[in-house]
Parts: sequence; structure tokens; C-alpha cells
Amino acid sequence: MVNSLLMKACRIGDEVCIPDSQLPRVVIIGGGFAGISLAKKLRNKPVQVVMLDKNNFHQFQPLLYQVATSGLEPDNIVFPLRKQFIGYDNLCYRMTEVETVVSDKNILLTSIGSIEYDYLVIATGSSTNFFGLQDIQHNSLGMKTIQEALNIRSLILQNLEKAVVSCDEKEREALTNFAIVGGGPAGVEAAGAIAEFKKYILPKDYRELDNSIVSIYLLEAGSELLNTMSDKASARALAYLTEMGVEVILNTAVESYDGQFIETNSKTILQANTVIWTAGVSGNVPNGIKKEAIIKGQRILVNDYSRVEGTDNIYAIGDIAAMISGAYPKGHPMVAQVAIQQGKQLANNLLLRLQQDKEVKFTYRDKGALATVGKRKAVADLGRFSFGGRLAWLLWSVVHLFSISGFRNRLIIALNWAWSYFTYDKGNRLIIRKYIKQKDQEYEQN
Repeated sequence: MVNSLLMKACRIGDEVCIPDSQLPRVVIIGGGFAGISLAKKLRNKPVQVVMLDKNNFHQFQPLLYQVATSGLEPDNIVFPLRKQFIGYDNLCYRMTEVETVVSDKNILLTSIGSIEYDYLVIATGSSTNFFGLQDIQHNSLGMKTIQEALNIRSLILQNLEKAVVSCDEKEREALTNFAIVGGGPAGVEAAGAIAEFKKYILPKDYRELDNSIVSIYLLEAGSELLNTMSDKASARALAYLTEMGVEVILNTAVESYDGQFIETNSKTILQANTVIWTAGVSGNVPNGIKKEAIIKGQRILVNDYSRVEGTDNIYAIGDIAAMISGAYPKGHPMVAQVAIQQGKQLANNLLLRLQQDKEVKFTYRDKGALATVGKRKAVADLGRFSFGGRLAWLLWSVVHLFSISGFRNRLIIALNWAWSYFTYDKGNRLIIRKYIKQKDQEYEQN
């Protein structure tokens, strides 16, 4: 165990105040699944770990859709980073945004000053990819952060409140139409959650609105939903959503959205004041990474040891990393399990490297895929087995519950789910802060 006395006086000046140490310094950018997995594996090992993140919490992204649809409160799926690392004598956390990586000097330039590193690990994750469609980016909402999930929740509730007082039939229709773009797990889960909101909550909370006025659209550019899962899982998800009243529109790409009307490549025009965009993600690449190391999707090219191509002491793990192989010609899927496993393997390799031992190549162990479509409805692919229904939903619930940080969060979420299961109710439908669309000067000028 590392002796905390090794932490000496702080550096001052232009540098960030970080305890001095005689140990090699590993700087981790990002407190997501990958960064936390790496930090946990390096707990009290003979390295100094410095974690940087612009937020002071870890967010459990797989459940963002439940916050967005009033199923859970936001503090149920976030956990303070400082609390996460209590008892880690060799780790310190700093809340900051990384501005530039100066690789030839082993320095990071951040919003709070410069930080030296011996080994740098980029675990910055990904953000919503609007594929350069500015009107869609300006008028729709992504669902990659807790802040975005809260914006969606506020917008949904605000539009329903507006619909209640509107006497214009067309306006009411637009306010009560919801469109989700992207048929991956996030899109499927969000569509199912909104469909349950329509069935169980709307008749109780908004008695003035006829249930039939609410329409839910799920648009997918490909020929099937959940294209990373099996054909059986895709077919089941489609059947479940159709049964729940969601209009699934396949082979249809959204080309523009002005805040009210959605236009697609098939010339279909839909009206909706709420559009949730889950159609793609791109990596959050910090400035300073050489262009030749960045590939399609803004992911950083790494070798089998997670080392960034063309560098000796810079690594990338999780969504941001593209580890190309025969089995994964486009890189590993951008899911939590990959990030967690890469974090653990990199920790082992860093310790092996310090001991001048041979590092081990990363091998992904696919534990299967799960997606929930609603209460008692989910799909699961586990090896050669594909199944759905209540058993898949129960498995999904258990896996997600035990993946959340903090006993209190697990307990509260379990109680929320149990309450919802038996009462068909959701969490508090509170508009804590109103969603106000921010003006985008560049977009307005165009």
C-alpha cells in the first residue's frame, strides 16, 4: 500500500496544484466507465493517479432515458467522483476541462493550468453526432449527458402543459407528438419509456388531453432496430414497440428538422415539437492529438495495448478508442463492457511496463447484449441464446442495478422500479428548471 507521506508539498505557479510524488504519474482524462475502471485497478499501486473531468460526478449513461422520461431522479444515476475514490491514497481528482495535449513535453494544458504526466490515458468518451446537420443539432436534443436528459424531461412536460391550455388543434398535435431518431438501444428504450408514459401517466396527470392525440415515432435509417444485436432480438423489439403503440419507421433517414417539421429522405414529413436524437455518436478528441491518429467517428487509433499510434506514453480507452482488428474492423462497440475491460487491462499493462515485463494484448470478452423495451419487456443476446420477455427484463434489471455506483443509489432505484412495477407510476414529474433553447449565433447567421 502506498504511503500517503509520499504526497508532498503542492506545486505552484502556472501548474495545477497537485501533490508531489516520487511515483510515476498517470493522468486520466475522463471519469466514465473506462477511467473509473482504470483508476480502481490502480488503487494504492506504485503510481500517482490524477483524474481530470469537467464534471465532479460519474453518470450512469444506460439509464439516462429514465431520467428523460421522469422514471428516475437525476441524482439516482450520478455518483460524486471524490466519494468514489475515498481510501485511494495515491489518487487525486481535479475538476477541469482539458484544452490541449502537448505530447512532446508530456504536458496537458487545462482550464485551471498545466499538468505534467508520465503516462496519459484519454478516456473522454463520446458525444452526440449530428453528422453536420445544423438545423437538427439546433432544434433537437441529444441524450448523452445528465444535463441533456433533464432538458428532455423539461421539454416533454412543458409541451404537455402547453397542449393542455392550447385551443389550436394543430398546435396541440405538434406538442403531443414525440419523435426519436435512431433505432439503437438508447432510441428503443426511450421510445418504450415514452409509450408507457402515454399509457399510464397521461390519463392521470393530463386528463384534459385525449390519449389518442399523442403519437410516438421511432425513425431508423437502417432496415432493422438494434442492428448490433441478433435478428431475433431486433424482431422482438419491433414487435414489442408496435404493440405498445410506437410507430416504427425503418429505412428512413432524417434530413432536416426546423423545430416543428421533420423531413426525411423518403419525403415523409412528420410534425413534432419534441425530437430526441440518438442516431449516432462521435468521440471527444482533445486538441493536440495528431490528425493521422484520428479516424472516422472522431475515434483515436490505438494498438492492441491501447497505446495511441505514433506515441510511447499516451493511451486511449473506452468509446474514444478505435482498436482495429479482424474481428472488429471498425473498432470495438462503444459500450460500457468494452470500456471497463480496457480500463482493467491497461492498468495491468501499466504495472507490467513499470516492472519492465511484457505487456498483454487486449482481448474483449463479449458477455452479451441487453435492451429493455418497457415494463416486463426486454431482449437479450447471450452467446448463442437469444430470448425476450420478462426473463430478459429481469436480467436487464439485475445487471443494471448492480452496475450503478453507490449502495444508496442502488437501493433507491430498486425501490423506484418496484413501485413502478406494482403501481404503474413513475417518479416525480417536476420541471425544476425550464428548458429554453439556446441561441446559436452561427446557426442563426446561416
